[in-house]
Amino acid sequence: MKTQTTASDGVGLGRGGRMSRQRKRDAVLRLLRGEDLEILSRALGVTAATLSGWQDSFVSAGEASLVTRSTNGAALETERLKAKLGEMLLERELLDAKIAALEANRPLARRRSRR
Repeated sequence: MKTQTTASDGVGLGRGGRMSRQRKRDAVLRLLRGEDLEILSRALGVTAATLSGWQDSFVSAGEASLVTRSTNGAALETERLKAKLGEMLLERELLDAKIAALEANRPLARRRSRR
């Protein structure tokens, strides 16, 4: 397991202080292989928080790629519309109950004061 890291390892800041996607990937892979976060962050000239964020994004993207359901636009829109329909049906049920209570001349449930 490698614990010492130097800037000459091939991963460093690119032009304008930005790193390419490939260099970020290489840095994250080094972390996943066991290199020390603090040493690697100093060697790359980025904060440990930034490096941890890259790692989290990398792992999340890997998990997302393992999803077996289709994530095309139509499927996403269908899921969004189903969720919206569920909200609207629940809202309608609540309104129906409120109307029934009003028609029966029963008082509506009172809210407690926030004071």
